[in-house]
Amino acid sequence: MSAAAAKNIRLLIVDDHTLFRESLARLLQSELGFEVVANCSSLVEAIRILKSRQIDMILLDLDLGTEKGASLLDELQSIGFEGKVLLVTAGVNDRDVPGMIRKGIAGIFMKHNPPAMLVHGIRDAMKGKVLFDQDLLRRAFEVLEASNSDPHHAALTTREKLVLSLVFEGSTNKEIADRIQISESAVKGCLQQLFTKTGVRTRSQLVRVVLEKYRDEP
Repeated sequence: MSAAAAKNIRLLIVDDHTLFRESLARLLQSELGFEVVANCSSLVEAIRILKSRQIDMILLDLDLGTEKGASLLDELQSIGFEGKVLLVTAGVNDRDVPGMIRKGIAGIFMKHNPPAMLVHGIRDAMKGKVLFDQDLLRRAFEVLEASNSDPHHAALTTREKLVLSLVFEGSTNKEIADRIQISESAVKGCLQQLFTKTGVRTRSQLVRVVLEKYRDEP
């Protein structure tokens, strides 16, 4: 195996719609740096593949006909899977999101978005960025803003809310600094304040806590 091939992102696609699954496999296989190791339509097939092949990321649909894709999340730890899971789905119940986040998903990508966004999203998620559909995050962020009037939550400043929204988009500190015209050190300081107010230590934890803490509030 060449050095270039060894660096490929090894993908498993789990989706019960044959046309979508095979079309996505062809698209991703044509992308530099991607290797579609396998694609399948059921959880039994997925587990078999994961036990026998090295996979870096699973692209998982939530609706697998008679099966629920989220059930696979419960199996991954028992089989020692150390890769990432990106949900690629047509729809998701908002109230199911916090539980799936706790189980370690790398993000949620909605099928109505352009394929090019998925390609970039896979690469970003492999770099450790969180990847959530912007409509989903917008709803969570609107609830977060509304919660600032609740004395049980530490209020966020305008700058903190702006930085947080850009963290949701997966922006780096430099990108955030460029977007809102402040220094990178100011961005780091703002993030530290957000970490303190939400009780977390990393960017991914920040997004997860915000989604979990505010998702079910009125």
